[in-house]
Amino acid sequence: MNLTAAEADIADAWPDLRGRLKTNAPLADITWFRVGGPAELLFQPADEADLAYFLEAAPANLPVTVIGLGSNLLVRDGGIRGAVIRLGRGFSDISFEAGSLIRVGAAVPDVKLARAAADAAIGGLAFYRGIPGAVGGALRMNGGAHGVETKDVLIECRAVDRGGRAHVLSNADMGFAYRHCGAPADLIFTEALFQAEPGDRAAIQAEMKEIAEYREAAQPIKSRTGGSTFKNPPGHKAWQLIDAAGCRGLKVGGAAVSEKHCNFLINEGDASAVDLESLGETVRARVKQTSGVDLEWEIKRLGGGAA
Repeated sequence: MNLTAAEADIADAWPDLRGRLKTNAPLADITWFRVGGPAELLFQPADEADLAYFLEAAPANLPVTVIGLGSNLLVRDGGIRGAVIRLGRGFSDISFEAGSLIRVGAAVPDVKLARAAADAAIGGLAFYRGIPGAVGGALRMNGGAHGVETKDVLIECRAVDRGGRAHVLSNADMGFAYRHCGAPADLIFTEALFQAEPGDRAAIQAEMKEIAEYREAAQPIKSRTGGSTFKNPPGHKAWQLIDAAGCRGLKVGGAAVSEKHCNFLINEGDASAVDLESLGETVRARVKQTSGVDLEWEIKRLGGGAA
């Protein structure tokens, strides 16, 4: 590795590190909104053992943040202090086991999981075609679409804690709720085991095609967006509340509420993270004023304000 002086100092603390390490690493290029400041330290571990080594040797006061594909993420303009961990190639395996079980690395994109299952004539996972993220994020958020959630198909998963210790968590250990996982926040998920079912390849592929066509017709998937901005409140649809509050097409700086689906915020090209977050908070305030409902952010907002 060609390291800066700061990176060389850090590398001395982890002499056996095998992954990629970089200081002051831009994050805007790897988030779907294409905004936000840098990571003070970005680490991409080679595999689970490398991740465990890094965490075990890391100072206890080093902040650690985990990001995935950046699809459901808003990084603030000041960037993220401490270490940002992004899982990559070493967490991208997919294997099939007896009994229609599928073992999947946490960095595997949800759409890739759905396609692999379909190619193997394995049903029950087609809903992942409609989730714009990776398996690790689906575990942390109980990702779901079209009436099915991760909690409905997960058997168990592996994770590494802040001290570098590995854990295996059952479905019950995860404490799943709507768009929520109750597992300790310091756990970094590395692998999942899913229970699927034998199916007809053509039928599964047709289901996935229908999901993809629905997304393209109903959502601004070709824009710089972060997916669904707010969780659906009990008994309500977030987009309907936003629409009723007159927020469809609302703009703040370079950020806009999508005309196509008003639970999506869009970077129209020159938005800052401040624009996007301010727009989201404006939407929340207007919905509260018109309906009395408090919208809860589904997008994860990380980091500090402008440097």
